[in-house]
Formats: sequence, structure tokens, C-alpha cells
Amino acid sequence: MSFQVMLTELTTGMLITMSIFVLTLICSMPLGFLVAFGRMAKNSVIRRITQFYISVMRGTPLMLQLMVVYFFPWYLFHIPLGSNWRFPAIILGFSINYAAYFAEIYRSGIEAIPKGQYEAAKLLGYSKSQTFIKIILPQVFKIILPSVTNEIITLVKDTSLAYTLSCLEMFSVAKQIAAAETSMVPFAVAALFYYIFNLLVSFIMNRMEKKMSYY
Repeated sequence: MSFQVMLTELTTGMLITMSIFVLTLICSMPLGFLVAFGRMAKNSVIRRITQFYISVMRGTPLMLQLMVVYFFPWYLFHIPLGSNWRFPAIILGFSINYAAYFAEIYRSGIEAIPKGQYEAAKLLGYSKSQTFIKIILPQVFKIILPSVTNEIITLVKDTSLAYTLSCLEMFSVAKQIAAAETSMVPFAVAALFYYIFNLLVSFIMNRMEKKMSYY
């Protein structure tokens, strides 16, 4: 196999990797907020359910969670598993896993805001929703951005676990080419792709941090 053909196949795999990355962020970051609010809820039942959810997601391997999500419809409802379910199962598995991590990051940021700011906003006539959106949330974003950046960079690398469900993302493609050609070059090229992708993510997140450095 020529280097150009190998590069083309790896690029195709990289597009799948990027799709998993982007869709996971789109789904997991908003879901993380819902879980964070549940984690801080005054209702003890909701709080304990979300605590258990976070504990399971953080305490078991992502690879195992992907397998559970994929085979769950068959073993519980005997719904036939077609190839069309593979990619949605991957996105769902990644999303519920990363939502748990984002939830704890969000919670720590929200709880880091002094209670006096809520009281001051109330005296100024702000409602609870206005206080959170206009006063608390901008500060929370500034506090949690470094931790969110670390999770996003980890997600770039974790996308390789999609091979568990036979998804031909970049790592799977590199592994197939390496086995066929008995060469380590595909792995080296894949590593370079991951590195460049992470550099791009780091650059974007660092720019965001600088723009939010208002105090």
C-alpha cells in the first residue's frame, strides 16, 4: 500500500473520529448541566439518583459502558441489533459517560461562587434565573474552563475506544493497515493526527480562556 493511499484511509477514519468527538460534546455538555443540577438538588431522591449515576459512570470503564449500551436493547427487549445502531450507541455511550465528568466540573464551579453574590443579586431585584444566567454562569465558565479543556483533550484520545463496537475510526483503520502491512508507520501517522487535533483543541480553548480573563 502506498503512503498516499494509507493517508487517505486514515483521513477517512479521522473524519469518523471527529464526528464522534463533536457529537459527544454537543450531547454531553448540556446533559452535564442537568446532572449537575440534579446533584445539587434539595430533593434527596433526585440527589441520590444522580450521585449513583455519576459514581457508576466514573467508576466503570468506558469500554464496558459502550458494550452495555450497544447490547442493552437485545438482552432487555430482544430488539434486533443492526449496523445502524452501532454509531448511535457509540455517541450515546460517550455522551452519558462524559456528562458525568462534566457534571462534577460544573458543580464544583457553581459551588465555588460565594453565597453573598446570590444575596446581593436578590437585593438588586434579580430573579433566581436572572442571577444564575447573568451573574453566576459567566463566572462559572471562567473557573471551570481549564478543567473542561482537560476533559475535551481526553475525549479526543478516548474516541479510539469506539473500536470496541467495530467502528472504523482512525485508530481502528491504523490497526488494520498496520496488521496488513506489518508496519508501525500507520500508528505513527495516527499518533501525529491525534497530536495535531489536540493542538488545535488546546489552541481554541486557550483563546477562550484569554478572552474570559476579565478579572
